[in-house]
Amino acid sequence: MWSSIENIFKIPELKKRIMITLGLLAVYRIGFAIPVPGVRLIPFLHLYGATDLATGGVLRFVQQIGAITGGDWLGGSIFALGIMPYISASIIFSLLQKIVPSLEQLAKEGEAGQQKLNQYSRYVTVVLCLVQTIFIYQSLSRVNPLNPATLKTGLLPADAWGAATFLTLFISMTAGTIFIMWIGERITEYGIGNGISMIIMAGIIARMPMAAGNILNNYFINPTGDNTPEKGVLIAGGLILGFVLIIMAVIVITQGTRKITIQQAKHVRGTRVYGGQRSYLGLRVNQAGVMPVIFASPVMSLVGGVLAVAVMERAIGGQWYLQVVGFFFGNLRPGMIFYVMVEAGLIIFFSYFWTALYFNPSETAKNIKEYGSFIPGIRPGKNTSDYLERIMNRVTLGGAGFLAVIAVLPMLLSMILRVDYIVVTFLGGTGILIVVGVALDIVQKLEAHLVMRHYDGFMGTGKRRIRGRRR
Repeated sequence: MWSSIENIFKIPELKKRIMITLGLLAVYRIGFAIPVPGVRLIPFLHLYGATDLATGGVLRFVQQIGAITGGDWLGGSIFALGIMPYISASIIFSLLQKIVPSLEQLAKEGEAGQQKLNQYSRYVTVVLCLVQTIFIYQSLSRVNPLNPATLKTGLLPADAWGAATFLTLFISMTAGTIFIMWIGERITEYGIGNGISMIIMAGIIARMPMAAGNILNNYFINPTGDNTPEKGVLIAGGLILGFVLIIMAVIVITQGTRKITIQQAKHVRGTRVYGGQRSYLGLRVNQAGVMPVIFASPVMSLVGGVLAVAVMERAIGGQWYLQVVGFFFGNLRPGMIFYVMVEAGLIIFFSYFWTALYFNPSETAKNIKEYGSFIPGIRPGKNTSDYLERIMNRVTLGGAGFLAVIAVLPMLLSMILRVDYIVVTFLGGTGILIVVGVALDIVQKLEAHLVMRHYDGFMGTGKRRIRGRRR
């Protein structure tokens, strides 16, 4: 492995791509230190004077969005929105391609069609930036006036909020998001790996020093209560061991496939026999990737935030309605069994939903038949389609269950170990899935460059990769 790392820097082109990638990521991180002109978002921490992470309210939703995209709404920088608007726009158009025939036809037109879809995604990105800016502006302008701390840390007096402040927020944050998009595209073109994915990974990894500092401060520098240094050593060691084990499990699930044997029919022409080769159709265990968690986690956090606002402002009238809202508000909190069950159910639902969008058993069976192939023991046509659907449903259940466990693990560990949520974020959730997925993609691209230039890859020449079970 070390020799492969050394070989990377012996290839001038690869070395140049790595340096460009690191340089652009450094620019991306510097942007978080540039504040929005004249605007400070510190009052957001005092929203309604009573909202915190434990209630699963607005800040919980903001933290979840930041954990997914590497953004930081509470930082007040020009990159506060992160890359989330562009990701949301891309997801919207990915779904619309399966629904709107004109967009589906446009996607099939090759590079020209893809450029047109990217252009549409950029337009929608600006619209989503506008929506998020409105949310931030309204939240800041409605800070509890009875809390003197918010008045001291606020940007302007209550009567100074107006069009100029809103335009400052919108233009600065939208420009920051567009600039991040540009950085991602440059990394994709001139660097290593997918630029947008690299930016998300960099934002997530940048939180690791904060988590380490949290443990250092609570257990070694300023210990309080039963937070002794000995306990800190045990927790830190356990977290490191758990981090390694979870990464191993995520790699196995991410790389895992269910291989189905595909037999090509034999054709006799004269005295020669053609065909008869055997290949394999790989069905990924985690076919939906990280998308189910990306859908489910913000939905849960947003619902909790809406319920928190409804309870605090007493926007729901009537005793019966208030009791219903109070029940869900009391049970849809991180760590509650009802919250865990609902989030796990949403993840499983979105796993099947996303897999159904991108894997069509009927179309796959049709393609197998048209190529003159078949699955041994299964009749072509509808029987093959039913067989593929049955296998995919079973495989998806395993992948969805694993995603559900990974998603709720940080929340449960935070409640059980009584440590800050940011400390255990790296033991599960969306972040670990994104980081491992992007890291595997980077390793594969580096290995392709090495093998193309007659160097050994990271796995060597005689070692086997992870392989799925064959039928």
